[in-house]
Amino acid sequence: MGIFFIQGQGELLILLDTKSILGNLRLLGHHRGVLEKSQGIVIRIIKLTETSSIVRWWTMQHGLVETVAKGARRPSSPFAGKIDLFFSADLSWQRAQKGNLHHLRESSVIHYREGLRKRYVNTLMAGYFCGLIEKITEIEHPEPEIYDLLHRGLDHIAEVGANRKAMRFFERELARLHGVGKESGDVIVALADLGTGLPAMRKELLERLENE
Repeated sequence: MGIFFIQGQGELLILLDTKSILGNLRLLGHHRGVLEKSQGIVIRIIKLTETSSIVRWWTMQHGLVETVAKGARRPSSPFAGKIDLFFSADLSWQRAQKGNLHHLRESSVIHYREGLRKRYVNTLMAGYFCGLIEKITEIEHPEPEIYDLLHRGLDHIAEVGANRKAMRFFERELARLHGVGKESGDVIVALADLGTGLPAMRKELLERLENE
């Protein structure tokens, strides 16, 4: 889908085919669905238009949820300061009648995790944790234990800092929760086989941890 990079506001930008997404966005305006609520962690932000973003959340009750935050890129937006990478928040969204791209209604930040922005390697490891979960889990499939693992993992990096031990622990626990890697003993291969390989940033993360 393209190459992402981290901007000053913590956005992950991806080259997208926006035509089909904008079509879904118009449907959201005409068909109001069920209002859902959950606690969630922002794991990816994608620029949709000059004023709106797609926000991907890892939520406690619903697993991976994708929402459109209309107008979120405007300075005067009600979402200003409330949506950024790795934030934990109480959120609500209106479910789309078609597809999995829903309309974000509210986001109330619970935890900002400022420590993740103090060092690049912290941000990199947090992004790796989120990217790994994205690759190997199904959309809107509740996994409360994985939510707890991500929550604890991000808190640990924010408070203690990125380190190889934390990375290995996260990978082993994620493999265990998916029921893989025990027989072969190779957790990394097992995780890669669950999805479409591992996040590309893993190589850079290992290199930077070696130099810490």
